[in-house]
Amino acid sequence: LSSLTGVQTQHISRMTIGSSPTEGSNITIVKPSGFNLVGLTNLKNSEYLLVFLLFVYVITLLGNFTLMAVVYLHPQLHTPRYVAVFNLAAVDVLYNSTIIPKALQAFLFNYNYIEYDACFTQMFFVHYTSSMESVSLVIMAYDRFIAICFPLQYPSINTNTKMLIIIASCWIICIIPFLYMALLITKLSFCAALEIPLFFCGYGFIFRLGCDDTLVYLKVGQTVSIVLMYGPLAFIVFTYLAIMVTAIKLDSAESKRKAMNTCVAHLILVLILYVPLMVNYMLVQLSIQYSDEIRNITVILSTTLPPLLNPVIYSLKTKEIRDLLPKTFK
Repeated sequence: LSSLTGVQTQHISRMTIGSSPTEGSNITIVKPSGFNLVGLTNLKNSEYLLVFLLFVYVITLLGNFTLMAVVYLHPQLHTPRYVAVFNLAAVDVLYNSTIIPKALQAFLFNYNYIEYDACFTQMFFVHYTSSMESVSLVIMAYDRFIAICFPLQYPSINTNTKMLIIIASCWIICIIPFLYMALLITKLSFCAALEIPLFFCGYGFIFRLGCDDTLVYLKVGQTVSIVLMYGPLAFIVFTYLAIMVTAIKLDSAESKRKAMNTCVAHLILVLILYVPLMVNYMLVQLSIQYSDEIRNITVILSTTLPPLLNPVIYSLKTKEIRDLLPKTFK
């Protein structure tokens, strides 16, 4: 969210700049050849952080590909619930793949520079996959809500086909706001410092480098960030309240326990994703100043840890996955 709204950006240096006229007008847009990502280079002992990122990326790939293999190879898991799990694992791989490899390249080859077009491409995919991470948890919350609150109607309400349609619709719809943001920011002129104090191209950090009036860019970033945080979170909270009401009405304590246990893994995933985002967003809204080092470490943990922990939590908390893991490796 802070990378969408952009906070505490520092203007430090200048780079070579080119310009191009917009079509059908005399307005000239000043475009740089690229940007410098200095979020990790300004950190002390950044080599240890890069080793950590490498570890996170390797485990993310292994864990999520293993989880996808378990779901794909066993027909008994071809259910709406595990279709949603498979989707989350795919999103996790894409999410960390848009962020970590570029950070590792910057460290290994001492190359912090990213080209203009490549920066906007990374910006689009980082925010797009981040939103899909949130939406994927909403889809899983919807599945749990139907399964517990409407158990008799569940087989007809939530079929594999309907779940695939929901997932595909989310992938398509989420493209629209971030494609608009990427196209909007290409109309911005850059004539000041071109160093991004982050380890990836974030929308908010880019538009604040512009020399035009950036109010509209700020409003777009704030709107998208609020909708993508509070909208999904509100829906998830609603589903858990409905599940709690349904569980209270159940007759036996065993039935209540089973109903709540099915939601434990999902609740853990929600907390891991949303708690860092909420804390970071509140710090921004309260105008609390904190150093670039703290901000970058916070962003690193909030963006890279959820995709790492999601498959681990699901493997440990879900009996079906634990039982089928040995068969999958065989």
